[in-house]
Amino acid sequence: MPYENEFAGYRPLHRIVECERVKQLLQRARIFQPADGDDAITPVTAPVEPGILPKFVVAIDGSRAEVQVDEEVKYPGARIGYCTVASVLIDLDLVERLDANRPVDPQLFRKTEKASSIDAALPGSNIVTRRQNSARSAFREELYDHFQAIIIDEEDKTPLIDTYEILLALKPGTHSQRCPYFEDDGCEHEFRKIPDGVSHCPSCQRPVYSTDALRIHERFNPLGTNEEAFTYVMQVWEKLLLIHLLRILERRSLFQHVHNLAFFLDGPLAVFGPPAWLSAALSRELKRLNAEARLLTGNDIIVLGIEKTGEFASHFDEIDRGLTPGKPFFEPRQYLMPKDSYIKERIQQSASQKRFGMDTYFGRKFFYKTKGGARIVANIPFLTEAQDRLDTDDVSLFPRFSADCALLDRLVSSRYPNALSPLISAHAEASIPLNLGAKVLQQLAQALIGER
Repeated sequence: MPYENEFAGYRPLHRIVECERVKQLLQRARIFQPADGDDAITPVTAPVEPGILPKFVVAIDGSRAEVQVDEEVKYPGARIGYCTVASVLIDLDLVERLDANRPVDPQLFRKTEKASSIDAALPGSNIVTRRQNSARSAFREELYDHFQAIIIDEEDKTPLIDTYEILLALKPGTHSQRCPYFEDDGCEHEFRKIPDGVSHCPSCQRPVYSTDALRIHERFNPLGTNEEAFTYVMQVWEKLLLIHLLRILERRSLFQHVHNLAFFLDGPLAVFGPPAWLSAALSRELKRLNAEARLLTGNDIIVLGIEKTGEFASHFDEIDRGLTPGKPFFEPRQYLMPKDSYIKERIQQSASQKRFGMDTYFGRKFFYKTKGGARIVANIPFLTEAQDRLDTDDVSLFPRFSADCALLDRLVSSRYPNALSPLISAHAEASIPLNLGAKVLQQLAQALIGER
């Protein structure tokens, strides 16, 4: 890394260009070339929705920021991470009634949305709480405490940790896990399964938390940025919140109304990194909840994950340009549900016999061009064993696919390209402003840490 106002010279560049090892790598390397032509692509017109669409949408999105507590010597290298996950409930019936009488009174329109959020501060590098002797241990303890403290519904009073530990019981038991103190102190005890609540390592006798099973602490950096760890916390909370809300409806005997709800999540229906085991547990619980929904309502639950960027979004943009300049390949209301072979041949090169996303995804993707021309990369969950496959593009396996497409048509926004209004609202509720927000959070950390 350069010093301030230091600029690179030409000697390193010359040295790299002349390096024999560099030349050999570039000669061996090749860029993956996807299959040519559009002959393998057959967009299909979406089926017409035969029933009534949900009356409400719940959108979930998260944000995280990391700030240095102080740029002076007082707290050298000390960082705090802030995570927030917002859920926004949107009344579609009220939106439609207001749309019929434009212009809409802004005060009335604000009543169409109700927002709530999970907000937390987590220790980063060089932050040690009073009960711990390392930043990593402080991070682990605070993460568990937040899971215990988060209560979404004041009438239900069930903390988020309850839902998490339900999923922990569904964790595949194929791999053991090292003691969470291994990175700091070298304790080599291995757990076949992390217990619920707070227990103790049989070897080092120190506290072990059920949230240690997420293994996010293994990516904790005691001497630098922890944006990766905080991102994992955010993605776990986003997915847990979906299951937590559904379980609240089930406990409160409101599941017979779940067909009137649609859930939108920002990003793919997947869990990446150390907590990836959670994906299989989420899938099992969603299938159980969906079986209950089918029994009570005759319908599947509607859940959509929306990808705004990434390889799949780029691929959709590319193929929609088509072979004829100025003539899009997809017509409005056409979709493509890529199979495993298509993904491996045209999007993400792979010769693996394992299904794409087998260990990380609990749903599959489809490309949809809305009736207004927006390109949406959506994910739909595997809600039955029959749906849990990528070797077919038969949408009859997904009884509410037509409703999914109709919702995308209805909720597309003109504010941003290929954007959906529920996720815009959830992002606005969750997003931490990069400049002013970071400064405020830094000042908060300075004041409270200094005060203590």
